[in-house]
Amino acid sequence: MNKSKLFDSGFSDWTPSQLPDLTGKTFLITGGNSGVGFESAKILVNANANIILAGRNSAKVQQAKNEIMRIGSGQVDTLIIDLADMAAVRLAAEKMNTNYSKLDGLINCAGVMQTPKSKTVDGFELQMASNHLGHFLLTGLLFDLLEKASGRIVNVSSVMHLNGEMYFNDLMLENDYNPTKAYKQSKLANLLFTFELNRRLKAAGSKVTTVASHPGVANTQLTTTGPTGVLKLLYKITKPLFAQPAYNGAISTVLAAAGTEAKPGAYYGPQSMGESKGKVSDAMVASQALDVEHGAKLWTMSEKLVGLSW
Repeated sequence: MNKSKLFDSGFSDWTPSQLPDLTGKTFLITGGNSGVGFESAKILVNANANIILAGRNSAKVQQAKNEIMRIGSGQVDTLIIDLADMAAVRLAAEKMNTNYSKLDGLINCAGVMQTPKSKTVDGFELQMASNHLGHFLLTGLLFDLLEKASGRIVNVSSVMHLNGEMYFNDLMLENDYNPTKAYKQSKLANLLFTFELNRRLKAAGSKVTTVASHPGVANTQLTTTGPTGVLKLLYKITKPLFAQPAYNGAISTVLAAAGTEAKPGAYYGPQSMGESKGKVSDAMVASQALDVEHGAKLWTMSEKLVGLSW
C-alpha cells in the first residue's frame, strides 16, 4: 500500500477557533442531522454561517434544526433528500435551485457503512449509491449555485480508502459482494471524484474549489446502523476504546469547508493512531486515489449511471 501526503498546508493542529466570521455564507450539509455532519453544522453556525441541513428523515432533521438554532445567529433551513434515490436527489436539487441564489459550500458528508448486500430503487449497490453516486449527481446539479459564490465542494472520505480498490468491471459488486469491500470502494470513489473534479475545475479556470476530509474514527451512529453480525459486535467493543467524539471528527470537515488555510485539492484528517484521532492536518492519500486514468473512468461511469453530463 503506497500512500503519501499531497501538501504541506503549513499547520499541524487546525482548530475551529481559526474560522473567519461566516456571516452571509451558506453551507449545505448532507447528513447534517447526525454525527459528523451535525457537529460540523454546529461549528459553522457558531461562526455565524447559514446552514441547510439535508437528511432523509424529516423528524430527525427538524429536531437537529431546533438544537442548532440555539447556537448562533445564522439561519438554519432543512432539505429532505435520500442520496440512494437519484430521483429524490434531483427533486432536492430542484428545490435548492429554486429557493437559493448561491451556495458557498456543499459538504457531502452523508453516508452508510458496511451494510448487508442491498440494491437501491435505481438498481445500484447501496453504499456506492449513497456515498458516491448521489453526491456526484447532487454536486453537478448544484454547480451553478456554487459558481455564483466561488464556493467549495467538500467530499468526506475515510481512512479505510487506503485499502480500497475500484472494481470497474463489477462496480456494484454483484458477483462478489462484501460489506467492507463495498465501503472501501465507495470511500476511494470519494477521493477519485475529488481529485478528478479538482483537475477539471483548474482546467476550466473555475473559481469553485474542492477539498476532501476524513473524520478518523468518530463516535457516530455510522457503525451501529450499517454493520451487522460480527462487525457490529466488534464495533461495540472497539468504539469506546478508539473512537474520538463526533465533534473532533468534524474539525477536518469544517476546515475543508470554510477554513482559509485549506488548499484546493487537499485532503485533511486527524494525525494520531493511524489517523484515527488527534490533531488535524494534511492526511495520507493512497496512490490509487491519485490514478488520473481511474479518476476519469469513474467520472465517465458516474455520469452514465446517474444520467447527468457536467
